[in-house]
Amino acid sequence: MRTILVITLLTLAVAIVGGVTAESSAADENDFSDSDDSMTAHFNIPTKTGGGTQLWTDHVYRGGFRVQQNVWTGHWRLIDDADVRRAWGSREGCQAKLDRMKPLTAKPDATSQHVIVLLHGLMRTHHCMKPLEADFAKAGFTNVVRFSYASSRSSIGDHASALREIMEAMPTDTQFSFVGHSMGNIVVRHLIGDLQRASDPSGVLGRCRSMVMLGPPNQGAAIATRLAPTGVYGWLTGKGGLELGPQWKEFEGKLATPPFPFMIIAGDVSKNLIQNPLVDGSSDFVVSVEEATLEGAEAIETVAVLHSFLMNDAGANKMTVDFIKSH
Repeated sequence: MRTILVITLLTLAVAIVGGVTAESSAADENDFSDSDDSMTAHFNIPTKTGGGTQLWTDHVYRGGFRVQQNVWTGHWRLIDDADVRRAWGSREGCQAKLDRMKPLTAKPDATSQHVIVLLHGLMRTHHCMKPLEADFAKAGFTNVVRFSYASSRSSIGDHASALREIMEAMPTDTQFSFVGHSMGNIVVRHLIGDLQRASDPSGVLGRCRSMVMLGPPNQGAAIATRLAPTGVYGWLTGKGGLELGPQWKEFEGKLATPPFPFMIIAGDVSKNLIQNPLVDGSSDFVVSVEEATLEGAEAIETVAVLHSFLMNDAGANKMTVDFIKSH
């Protein structure tokens, strides 16, 4: 078993490094070096970034512009729709710059009233959701938000709180649909629970239309529980990763079932010769089909796709777009 744990952790590390590199290689990545002490930042020189990888979380979104906070340094920045940094420093300063560069429209057009929120999973970035965004665009959905959050550095509750800020700041007639991959689904379920406990002061829940969950660990993740004792897993995945595993029993009570139509798409590669011994039953190599289930789902579908590639699969994407379109 010890050998299996080591091999699995090495595989996880390689996948993480490879996935993050592939997602950010097209950008001049300054996400890890951007800091208050940078002379470039001091003069607010426009600087290309990766748009947020592991250390940055979106708190404001407007027309492709994002106000993000660095979870290590605590400082803020404004990046535009091309991931170019336009301001840094305090949240107030970045917000003021945003208001000048991208002022709120008095009345949004009809197409902007339905926002599709895409949420990546643990140790991934919003770049991995671009293929799905493109499929939505082909179907006529022009207002898609790829929510970026520091999945491995903060708690799931922190991510949910940031997403809530974004949604509550949008026009009050905005309607929302969600597509989450892996942990992204748990962020939405935490958000729903938060809103219900707070009596939803901005009326967000009544404007949520539908959701598709891709590979969601709705019952926790046995693989996380089994890897946690090594210590390496927690170091790699942070508090959020531990909440999906050894802390699940205490954490689960903070989650809610969506009070609107939702569909689950789970990966099932059980016909493959190689299986993951750390996951019980049919699975996508990370999350089992049983772990993905959640009572109340309008539909549960399976595809023969590995967990990391569910959001890139043509069949899964078609089912996703069709479900959102029909609700």
